[in-house]
Amino acid sequence: MKTPKRLVPLIEEGLIDEVLGQLMSGKEATVYVVRSGDSVRCAKVYKDVKQRSFRQAVSYLEGRKVQNSRQARAMGKGTRYGREIQEQLWQNAEVDALFRLANAGVRVPQPYICTDGVLLMELVSDGTGNAAPRLNDVELTVEHAVVLHALLLKQVVRMLCAGVVHGDLSEYNILLAADGPVIIDLPQAVDAAANTEAAAMLERDVDNLASYFGQFAPQLLDTSYGKEIWALYEAGGLHVDVELSGKVEIDTRAVDMDGLMQDIEDSRLEEEERRRRAG
Repeated sequence: MKTPKRLVPLIEEGLIDEVLGQLMSGKEATVYVVRSGDSVRCAKVYKDVKQRSFRQAVSYLEGRKVQNSRQARAMGKGTRYGREIQEQLWQNAEVDALFRLANAGVRVPQPYICTDGVLLMELVSDGTGNAAPRLNDVELTVEHAVVLHALLLKQVVRMLCAGVVHGDLSEYNILLAADGPVIIDLPQAVDAAANTEAAAMLERDVDNLASYFGQFAPQLLDTSYGKEIWALYEAGGLHVDVELSGKVEIDTRAVDMDGLMQDIEDSRLEEEERRRRAG
């Protein structure tokens, strides 16, 4: 096939030798199968910010660092420069997350290099050497659904132990490789400690898994793994080999309103005293 324009520099630099074909095209990027020496890999070409709708949720951008106040102002105003900076943050987030998670042993495609809006990474393959299918394209038995669900929960836990929440996990961004599921598409990944919505995103990711696999194994629908995982994370009890039950204990004890109001009043009086002394 004709070499896409965005991949020409990678060929000139010797990073890839040949473009074998297009694997998929979405709103954010187009992915090509390429040959690099003796290896077959994939090249994710992010679409130019001018060529697609820019609908990245503000909640995903929380905690991502910009270099200076000018960039922050431009992003806030939505200027062309601001959109370019936001796009760069979006791409960098995926690259950073892939390297961080791969190093932590999470099943994600191994990244190699990202240059000029092109991410070169491992091609996830099935048992025949072809590109692995997305999870939503695979028919599952009850037993297989239960096994895959458990494997993916372990990956979610391992991700969170590495400080990362996927933020958009579903059957559409999980590939079923020859040796098990592989998680892809991480530009919206967030830092669990820096994003105030990380808990809600984690729970949504886990609920998405339960909803999908619950179509094949209905018993998975009545679980609360997301709340359990986050509770363990907050309490400092989360580790990669943690045993999950899918249940969380809800505190049903009545709130001591009198004690709560007294604490609030005490805090108010302390603040008034502090201000009086400061004045």
